Amino acid sequence: MSNDTNMRRCRRPGEKGGRPSRRSPRTPPADSPSVIYGFHAVSEALKNPKRNIHRLVATANALNRLKGLVPDMEWPEPSSTREMDKLLGADTVHQGVALFCDPLPEPELSDCIGAEMIVALDQVTDPHNVGAVLRSAAAFGATFLIMTARHSPPETGVLAKTASGALEHVEIVRVRNLSNALEELRDAGFHLLGLDGEATDALGDTPLQKPAVLVLGAEGKGLREKTAATCDRLVRLPTRPPIASLNVSNAAAIALYEASRPQRG
Repeated sequence: MSNDTNMRRCRRPGEKGGRPSRRSPRTPPADSPSVIYGFHAVSEALKNPKRNIHRLVATANALNRLKGLVPDMEWPEPSSTREMDKLLGADTVHQGVALFCDPLPEPELSDCIGAEMIVALDQVTDPHNVGAVLRSAAAFGATFLIMTARHSPPETGVLAKTASGALEHVEIVRVRNLSNALEELRDAGFHLLGLDGEATDALGDTPLQKPAVLVLGAEGKGLREKTAATCDRLVRLPTRPPIASLNVSNAAAIALYEASRPQRG
């Protein structure tokens, strides 16, 4: 990116120049889709040309680290840790940096066509779980995450912090009806693989067909009946007693790892 582009992105709307404002936002950061905190989350957001950035607030130490990763930016004056705690809340693990920005534009379901691996979550509501799934998706090559518009968390600072930068690399698609969306993807050539602890077949028993959608349900409830019926195949993780199931984010990491391996047979 050019220096001019970064300067524009760091100014608040309506400003002709100068450094970003340091006034506190009215919305609590942990519940707002307009703030990202945590070093990895912020550094990846700063490098993302799709982000419309308003202002950066950071301690001197965090700024020094960022300057080595994101060159050619107009940097604000450093804030103290005390100022950061006051701005974001004393319980927020901000790591000395916060970025006020617009949420990323949301793609359409049709934008998924051409992807090799997609993750779909069936009413997973915990932002920590969704953030962890995003991180695993980015690590193992999934490029889209599909969730329902209802019963799923927005892209808040909590989710972005847990995703550790993956929010900038895995696009989130929100749909009104998950089963209908999965059927559209099947019609486009995707194989729908659902994770179900009661399934007969274990993950890895049969080579995975690609392109694929890995479908996971909420912890405890699992896949809803209609979602499970929509999948082409249901598989379970080959866990051993006494542990019968895993947290959805751990299950996603294992499934994505298996899906990313060269297929046998």
